[in-house]
Amino acid sequence: MLVLVVYDIPDDKRRTKLATFLEGYGRRVQYSVFECFLTLSDMRKLCDQVRRRVKESEDNVRFYWISKEAMSQALTIGSLPPEEPPETYIV
Repeated sequence: MLVLVVYDIPDDKRRTKLATFLEGYGRRVQYSVFECFLTLSDMRKLCDQVRRRVKESEDNVRFYWISKEAMSQALTIGSLPPEEPPETYIV
């Protein structure tokens, strides 16, 4: 399932660390927005790990689950639409 991770973190150091961390999970589509294709268990792990990296009293991180039906109705201007990564890679 597609998970949209959106954040607003005022501290430069925490924001940079979170962005670097999220690059391992998905594609950065805007400065503070990542598209990640995750299973439910991966999503739970990601949420736990993000929680450890932010200050809940200062930061704002949101996770939006996007169904396949909603993905097919997504409209993008200026970039490619969300696309699931291939199931296998051949090296």
